[in-house]
Amino acid sequence: MSKKPYVVGISGGTCSGKTTLTNNIAAKLAEKYRIVVLHMDKYYKWSKIKTIAPITRIEYVEHNHPDSVDLDLLNADFFTSVSDENNDIVLLEGLFAFYLEQFREKLDLKIFVDLKSDERLYRRIKRMINHESLDEIALRYLDTVRYRHEEFVEPTRWYADLVVNGTLDMNLGTEIVLSYIKTQMDC
Repeated sequence: MSKKPYVVGISGGTCSGKTTLTNNIAAKLAEKYRIVVLHMDKYYKWSKIKTIAPITRIEYVEHNHPDSVDLDLLNADFFTSVSDENNDIVLLEGLFAFYLEQFREKLDLKIFVDLKSDERLYRRIKRMINHESLDEIALRYLDTVRYRHEEFVEPTRWYADLVVNGTLDMNLGTEIVLSYIKTQMDC
């Protein structure tokens, strides 16, 4: 009898803690299970898609729209991973993990990492301050990122089986998720 990997999707807004949660889960489960982690950030078509901010009319490179993802490559990697019987667990992490039906329908567990917009902006500033000025980071966030969040990310929280609080240390949330996944793996 063939077994399929247990497939977990982790979504949420920019800088909400998706990658941290994903990496924590992968690290804790890697001792016992063969894990594949697909970070959607690795599939961006960097600098190929542009957008015009609706209010300021400034042009930006678009990273917050599903069209900014190389879906052909992501589809190939995702469907290869979920079809490989040697994999025990596949983790798909990214802004659009629940937005795209072809991924969503394959997910056994959907986790949405929730975080208020002001804290996501603060984390984004901390992450980007060595690459852009404070004004550039804030303006891009206010011009495009928050709009795309409301358009593409926030509505997908309703697909989630579990919403995790991104403001906390995530130790308890991580432990609950790990416990659940281990239970599913033992079935």
